[in-house]
Amino acid sequence: MSYRYGEYRDGPDPLAPPYDVRSALDRMGDAILSGSNPAHALRDLLKEGLPGAQNRRGLDDLLREVRRRRRELRERGRLDGTLERARALLDKAIGQERAELFPDPSDEARLREAELAALPDDTASAIRELGDYRWRSAAARQTFEELRDLLRGEVLDSQFRGMRQALANPDPAAMERVREMMSDLNDMLDRDARGEHTQADFEKFMSKYGDMFPESPRNLEELVDTLARRAAATQRLLASLTPAQREELGRLIEQTLAQAGLDEQMRRLGESLYTRRPDLAWNAPERLSGDEPMGMSDAVSALDELADLTQLEAALRQDYPGARMDDIDEAAIRRALGRAAVDDLQALRQVERELEQQGYLLRRRGKLELTPKAVRRLGETALRRVFASLESGRRGDHDQVDAGSAGELTGSSRPWRFGDEQPIDVVRTVINSVRRGGSTGAVALSVDDFEVAETERRTAAAVCLLVDLSYSMALRGTWAAAKQTAMALQALVASKFPQDSVQIIGFSNYARVLQPDELAGLEWDMVQGTNLHHALLIAGRHLDRHPDFEPVVLVVTDGEPTAHLRRNGSAAFEWPPTQETLELTLAEVDKMTRRRATLNVFMLADDERLKDFVNEVGRRNGGRVFSPGADRLGEYVVSDFLRARRTR
Repeated sequence: MSYRYGEYRDGPDPLAPPYDVRSALDRMGDAILSGSNPAHALRDLLKEGLPGAQNRRGLDDLLREVRRRRRELRERGRLDGTLERARALLDKAIGQERAELFPDPSDEARLREAELAALPDDTASAIRELGDYRWRSAAARQTFEELRDLLRGEVLDSQFRGMRQALANPDPAAMERVREMMSDLNDMLDRDARGEHTQADFEKFMSKYGDMFPESPRNLEELVDTLARRAAATQRLLASLTPAQREELGRLIEQTLAQAGLDEQMRRLGESLYTRRPDLAWNAPERLSGDEPMGMSDAVSALDELADLTQLEAALRQDYPGARMDDIDEAAIRRALGRAAVDDLQALRQVERELEQQGYLLRRRGKLELTPKAVRRLGETALRRVFASLESGRRGDHDQVDAGSAGELTGSSRPWRFGDEQPIDVVRTVINSVRRGGSTGAVALSVDDFEVAETERRTAAAVCLLVDLSYSMALRGTWAAAKQTAMALQALVASKFPQDSVQIIGFSNYARVLQPDELAGLEWDMVQGTNLHHALLIAGRHLDRHPDFEPVVLVVTDGEPTAHLRRNGSAAFEWPPTQETLELTLAEVDKMTRRRATLNVFMLADDERLKDFVNEVGRRNGGRVFSPGADRLGEYVVSDFLRARRTR
C-alpha cells in the first residue's frame, strides 16, 4: 500500500497546542492598563485575532472579507437579465416566424403577420397571446419553447436552487414530479403547523425528493430556512427593479407558474414561509451596479448571499449592546467565506469561553468583569512595566535583618541564643544531635544542638494611595497611567510587603475605597469636583485603624481641590474653589501631619493654582511634590513608596 501526505485542510490542526489564554489575558491587559475596560479590551482582542502559533484571523479580518465579497456581488451584474433574455428570445421567435411567412403570398400569411404586429409591447402579455399561436416556422416554434423552458427553469430555480437541472429533461414526468413535491411539501408544513410533524416524515420526504435540494437540509427547520431566504430574495429582486420591470417580471412569474400548474401550490408555500420567517427582509430593495445581465435564478442567489453578508457584517462588528460571539451565524460564515473562516471563528469563541471557564472573566448582570485572579495577573504585569523603567539595582530591598517571630525565613540557620524567638530548625537540630552522639544510635538533644531559622523582620506600613477620578484626568490623557500605577502599587504590596495594609481611594465629587478586583475595570467619573477633603478623611480612618503601622500617603491628582464634604454628608462643589474647601482640605492635611504621615503629592498638570496648593501642603506636612509625566507616573510612585519603606 502507498500513502500520500499533505497539509490537513478539514478543520483546525488536531495536533496544534491549545491556545494559551494567559497570553490572551496579557494582550487584553495592554488595553486595560491603557485605560480601557474589560469588555472593550476583549472586543479589541477578538477583532485583532490571535497571532503566533494559532495565527487566527480576527473579526476585523473576517469583516473585511465580508465587505470585499459584498462589493464583488454588487458589481457582478444587473438584475434584469431574465427580462432581457426573454425579450431577446421572443424577438428571435417572431423574426423567425416573419421570415417563414414573408415568401407566402396567401391571405393567411398576411393575417398571421398582422397578428404578430398587433402583439403587445409587454413581454408577458405577448407570450400569453402566443400561447395558442400555431407556428409555421419550426425554428420559431423551437425558440418559443426555449423561451418557455427558460422562464419555467428560472422561476422555479429562484424558489428551489438546483431546479433547472431537475427540469433539464423535457419529459412531462419531470414536471409532474415537481408538482407532487410541492404538494407534499405544503402538506408537511401544514402538519408541522398543527404539531403533527415528525423527523421520520421529513426523512421520508427527503428520500423521495432529496435530489431537488442540493443544500441537503437535515431537518424541516433547515429546509424552511433555506426556502424562506430564497423566497425573500425573490421578493427583494422584484422590489429592486423599476416599476415597469417589476410589473412585467411579476406577470411573467405568475403566467409561468399557472402554465406549469404550480400557482396555487406556490401561493401556499409563500404564505407558510412568510409566516415562519417574517424577520427576513422580504421587500428591501438592493442595488447591483454591474453591466453583465444576470438571470433571475442567479440574481436571486446573489441577493440571498447579499442578505447573508449584510447580517454577517452587523454581527462581526459587535458594536451593539450585549454583543456576543455566539451571535455570529457559523453557517452563514461557512457559506460566505468557507471552512477556514469557520475555524478562525471557532478559535475566537474558544478564547472567550476559556477566559470565563478558567476564571479570568465573569459576566455579572450583563456586564463583563475581571475576576480577582485576572486582576492579580494584570497587577503583576503593571508592576513589571514599572520596574522595567526603574534603574537597575536592588530597588525595594528594605529588609531589616533581626530576630523575631514575625519575620520571613531567609533559608539559613544559626545556633540558638538565649532570647531568640525564631522558629526552631528541626532538621538541623536533629542532625547536630546525631553527629554529636556518634554511632550510639540514640538521639539525645542538648542545648548546643539547637539551631533556629534566620528571618528578616520587615516593618509594617499602612499605605494610602489617593487617585483622582475626575473627568479632567481623562481629558488630559493621564487616567490610564493613574490606573496602571494603582494596580502596580497594589501588586507590589501584595507580593513584596504582605504585612502592609494598603488602601486605594478614588475621589471626584465624592471619595470611595477601591477594591483590588475593581481596579482593572475602573473608569473615570464624568462629574465635576475634586474632593480631596473626603479622600483624606477616609485615608485618616485607615491609618487610625493601624496605629502601630508606619503611615504612607501618596496623592495623584491633576487639579486643586474644588469640593468638600458638608456636615450632612453631601458634597459641595465650587470653581474656583471656595476658601472653605481649601481650609477643610488643609485641616485634614494637618491631621495627617499629627499622625506622622508624610503626604507626597504627584501633580499631573502644570497649573499655577495647583502648584500653590501643593506647595502649601508640603510646607505644612513636610512631604514632597513631584511633577512626573504620565508615562513615568508609576515609576515615581513606586520608587517613592520603596524609598519611604527603606527609610523607615
